[in-house]
Amino acid sequence: QVQLVESGGGLVQAGGSLRLSCAASGRTFSSYAMGWFRQAPGKEREFVAAINWSGGRTYYTDSVKGRFTISKDNAKNTVYLQMNSLKPEDTAVYYCAGRRSYSDYTSPYANNYDSWGQGTQVTVSS
Repeated sequence: QVQLVESGGGLVQAGGSLRLSCAASGRTFSSYAMGWFRQAPGKEREFVAAINWSGGRTYYTDSVKGRFTISKDNAKNTVYLQMNSLKPEDTAVYYCAGRRSYSDYTSPYANNYDSWGQGTQVTVSS
């Protein structure tokens, strides 16, 4: 497993942007598919975006398509989530997650991932 540490969260006005980063330890990051999930107060954790090990395939939940972009830099052991046109309903704790896989499958299921970060808070004010 890799150790994951998220950063980049904060308070932003509606319509603004944030870029979340998730730094991974270890030398096996290039073999990991990664995902971003979020959990709002009183709600279950939900899938946001996923990317395969090479960065060549991505998948998004419908509510963020066209606004969020996931990317992966294997040289820097980091996965990013660029969030534009933020809405108050995007407010949540955002978690990155990893699974070791060379397939092109980009899983939206939390139980497919075995490494998780501690989360970073994103708050969007109206």
